[in-house]
Amino acid sequence: MNAQPVAAAAEKARIRLTDIAASDSPRLSGVNDEHARLLANSDAVLPPILVNRRTMRVVDGAHRLQAAKLRVQDAIDVDFCDCDEDEAFVLAVEKNVLHGLPLSRAERTAATERILGTYPDWSDRAIATVVGLSHKTVGAIRRRSGSDAGQITHRRGRDGRLRPVDGAAARARVSSVLAESHGASLREIAREAGVSPDTVRHVRNDARRAEALPARPQPRAVPGPDGGHRGAPERASRSVRLPQAGPADRSAVLRNLRSDPALRFRESGRVLLRLLDVYALDPDDWARISRDVPAYRVAGIAQLARECGRIWQNFAAEVEQRQRDAPQT
Repeated sequence: MNAQPVAAAAEKARIRLTDIAASDSPRLSGVNDEHARLLANSDAVLPPILVNRRTMRVVDGAHRLQAAKLRVQDAIDVDFCDCDEDEAFVLAVEKNVLHGLPLSRAERTAATERILGTYPDWSDRAIATVVGLSHKTVGAIRRRSGSDAGQITHRRGRDGRLRPVDGAAARARVSSVLAESHGASLREIAREAGVSPDTVRHVRNDARRAEALPARPQPRAVPGPDGGHRGAPERASRSVRLPQAGPADRSAVLRNLRSDPALRFRESGRVLLRLLDVYALDPDDWARISRDVPAYRVAGIAQLARECGRIWQNFAAEVEQRQRDAPQT
């Protein structure tokens, strides 16, 4: 099924009004009589209405059908489509958003709720394209209605492709498959991880860039006045506990970073933001991901996690050293 299942139109015909059934309209109050009278009293040649061949219900053109009745016509020009009732409703919403008497916000909201109930795996953007609302509004309606109740792991986008709902978990899954599947193609890895080849490519490229960061040499320990050693990072890391930023603090820092043109408009900056976004998860998210790790993958994933931690530590030391070495103005 595509993101928007719309049946192809068949041949045109002229059909008797008595053979056409009432529409399953997205309009909460039905046909607007005043609008139908305006159409009936105009001299314009009205375009054909759209009728579902399976049910003979009007998909688009209820006001034109009513205008034909007011003109005391026996028949009307029809374009046929061939689809089930759910697809016909989606098509009716889409057509009424694009032309004719506009759907009210309440009608668009009601249509969104119905489409979410029928196609909970559709993405917010795919539904937004149909109903004429923003994807953020569709997302808010989804959360309010609880249509998928957290059971949907993938959603279908406007292009018809499935994408994981939890992007961070998907990237973690790709990283694990990449580590175990040396020499496998992008499509093979994507198939095993349940993501698109583009996602595999991004994860692989980000990992390569991270690995290319130079490892910062550790300072040598020197004798202190008490005979001990200063500067040993291992000892310091055991004896000093640095304050940890909470989820709210991390979110605020990330929002600030994303708005910085020095990062947003450079390729290296965008890579850094993507990496930070992947790792800046809430503790509950990390707990959920850790619970889902298969027992036979624990050793490999733990090793990679420690290696990622080392890479980030080296990166932090590198950027801090650059700041210290920068000329003071």
